[in-house]
Formats: sequence, structure tokens, C-alpha cells
Amino acid sequence: QVQLVESGGDLVQPGGSLRLSCAASGFTFPYYNVGWFREAPGKEREGVSCITGRDGNTDYVDSVAGRFTVSRDNAKNMVYLQINGLRPEDSGVYRCAARTTTATTCSVQPYEYDHWGQGTRVTVSS
Repeated sequence: QVQLVESGGDLVQPGGSLRLSCAASGFTFPYYNVGWFREAPGKEREGVSCITGRDGNTDYVDSVAGRFTVSRDNAKNMVYLQINGLRPEDSGVYRCAARTTTATTCSVQPYEYDHWGQGTRVTVSS
């Protein structure tokens, strides 16, 4: 059974940092691309970053480039999202998602992904 569990969300002040984690189980992790998405009230689900399976190639949307860093540890079946310079508009529920692929590029489009975690909440407020 495929399972993704996020953690690390918190209430932080603007300018702060967080590291979100996504723990995966139930599948051959290196053969899965993983994306990070965020959901805020009144907004569509937004893909923010992704990372490929074995190659570790990454992609970011413009709004987070330079502040967010995605990484993975295949030995531990973990993917991380380091978030620096947090802004109020970064608030939301952050979810990781996985898809089976051998592609060397990844996508931040939600429809590309098959398995989803429940999310972890990030609130940026002073």
C-alpha cells in the first residue's frame, strides 16, 4: 500500500524557515518522481516544486525559486522541502505526491501524480 506522510509544518513569522518532510512507503521509491503542492483557502492547488527519482533533477515555480529547495534521500525513502524567506502568501497545506516514472524531468502539475499525502500546514504570520 502506497503511503506518503508529510510533517514539519508550523506557525512561523515572515522571513522564517521550515523544512518539510515527506516519508514514503509501500513502493519502490527511487522509481517515483515526487512533487510538492500547496493548498490555500480560495485558491487552486498549486505545484511548487518537484524532484525526479534516481537522477534528482528538480524544478520550481517562479514564485518560490531561490527560496525553496527540494531534495531526497532514497536510502531513507524521504523527500524534503527546505523553505526559506517565508512570506504570508506561502501559507497553506503542503502535500507531497508521487508518480511512477523513469522520466528525467518532473512536473508540478497535480494531474501528473497518482499518490498523495494528507498534508502538513504552514502558517506564516506575525
